[in-house]
Amino acid sequence: MRQTRRQFLSTAVATVGSITILPYAARGQSGDAFTTAGGDITVHPVSHASFVMETPVGTIYADPVGEPSTYGSFPKADLILVTHEHGDHYKPETLAALVSEDTPIITNPSVFDMLPDDLKAKAIQIQNGGSSDFQGVGIDAIPAYNTTPDRLQFHPEGRDNGYVLGFDGFRVYISGDTEDIPEMRALDNIDLAFVCMNLPFTMGVEQAASAVAEFRPRYVYPYHYRGRDDGTQDPAEFARLVGNASDVKMGGWYG
Repeated sequence: MRQTRRQFLSTAVATVGSITILPYAARGQSGDAFTTAGGDITVHPVSHASFVMETPVGTIYADPVGEPSTYGSFPKADLILVTHEHGDHYKPETLAALVSEDTPIITNPSVFDMLPDDLKAKAIQIQNGGSSDFQGVGIDAIPAYNTTPDRLQFHPEGRDNGYVLGFDGFRVYISGDTEDIPEMRALDNIDLAFVCMNLPFTMGVEQAASAVAEFRPRYVYPYHYRGRDDGTQDPAEFARLVGNASDVKMGGWYG
C-alpha cells in the first residue's frame, strides 16, 4: 500500500463499541509491557503499520515511516525491520534520519535493492523462508502476500516479508501486508502478533480473525486497518470474532 493511498485515511474513532481506543498521545510513552523470561518487551504503536518495541536486546523499529520527529521520544533504534516497499512501510528519508552508525536494517530483497548506498551498507536482506539474528534473537522471514484474485497486484507471492522474532521464551509475529495465508495459519507458539487488515490491499476482518483463531497467539494487535472505499476494518469487530482465542490489544494507531 503506497504512501499516496493514505490520503483517504479518516480521523481516528476514539471509542468503538465497548473497546476504548486511545490515541497514542493519551496513552503516554509507557506503552504496553509484556513479560518475558529475559525481561519486559514494551510495545509503542506509532501509526498505521509503524511501531517501536523496547526489548531486552535493544529497541526495534518496525516499518518506520513519516516524520523522524515522531520517534524523538523513543530510545534510538538498535534494529530496524522493513517488510516491503510500499510507502506506508518504507521511506528511505525516514530510515536515513533514524539509523545510527551501528543500526542494522533487515529487509526483503526488493527493498534492499532500492536502498541508497549508505543505507544498503547497513542492511541485511532475507527472503521468504530465510533467517537472520540480532543479539541472539532469531529473525525468520515469513511470506506475506495476497491470494484473492483481484488483490494479487498489491502483494505478489514471494516478494514481501512478515517476521517472527524469537526472544527468550517469547515469540513475536509481525504480519506485514498479507492475507490469511497458509503460512500464517500454520504458525505456532506465537506469544504476540501484529495482524494487518484493510481492503482492498490486505484482508477483511473476518479473514484476519479466522487466521488468529487458528494460530492462537497469546496476544494480538490488529493494525494497518484503515482502507480505501469503505475498506477500513473494525478492530472491535475483530476482537468480537477472535473471542477467547487471543487477548486482543488495542493500540492508538491513528491518534
